[in-house]
Amino acid sequence: MPKISVFGGGAWGKALHFAFSQTNPCYIVSRKDLAMQSQITPQEAQDSDFFIVAIASSALHSWLETSPLPKQAKILVASKGIAQGQFVSEIFEKFYPHSKLCFLAGPSFAKEVQNSFPCALNVHTSEISNAKEWLSLFPNFIKPYACSDVIGGEIGGAYKNVIAIASGICEGMNLGNNARASLVARGLVEMTRFGKYFGAQDSTFLGLSGAGDLFLTANSILSRNFRVGIGLAFGKTLPKILEEIGEIAEGVKTSQEIYAISQKYGIYTPIAKEVALIMEGKNPKESLNDLMTS
Repeated sequence: MPKISVFGGGAWGKALHFAFSQTNPCYIVSRKDLAMQSQITPQEAQDSDFFIVAIASSALHSWLETSPLPKQAKILVASKGIAQGQFVSEIFEKFYPHSKLCFLAGPSFAKEVQNSFPCALNVHTSEISNAKEWLSLFPNFIKPYACSDVIGGEIGGAYKNVIAIASGICEGMNLGNNARASLVARGLVEMTRFGKYFGAQDSTFLGLSGAGDLFLTANSILSRNFRVGIGLAFGKTLPKILEEIGEIAEGVKTSQEIYAISQKYGIYTPIAKEVALIMEGKNPKESLNDLMTS
């Protein structure tokens, strides 16, 4: 049986470790002590057959600079977000051949994965044969699909966190179901427009990696980004909200990254713009007015 090592000891990393350990020898690597028998050092993970990376996107570049993964390693990237104006795939391709890289996307709360609740996910890659190697490793409560649209998958996985913050703000301001449904629907249109600019396929945003992940993340209190939005609507400071959540909410930085990229290329992204401005201190009520009147 192949040996799998998961890098990243956060909620998502631990959930993926749990999932893949159902059918394979699976280990986890983290800088912090997880008090898990299956935790190993980066050096001990060297001889793994497959590697899963669930590191926060903001820390990926610095982590990869010292990463011990073999150059021809089979890597499944579970990180989501945009960092320093670069997509996750662009960051990885500086260090590893793109033909060896796969990217995980789709609706999947860590807590529900750890409870073995059923879900379906996409494995995006430029080489479908690589994705098919991964498909056989998933547990029976996850239905995986191979997909060739790498950029579409990662834009969906990053952008949905931004829309989830906006949706949480909508919920926290008690604007009603009509408003939230309208916001999420327009968010799907917005992320699709953004993705198509970079060559993504329309169909990706209508599937698991787009609408599926968006509808999940933008409609549940289990979503960290949704809770960030609720906290902002209640008038809490961003540092206080993140302290209460206790984990990284990728949408906070991703909103600013998307807004900067949109300004650079002239892409119309009104929701991401307002979320980014709220992160900088704009009153959510002013953002609501600007979205309704622009």
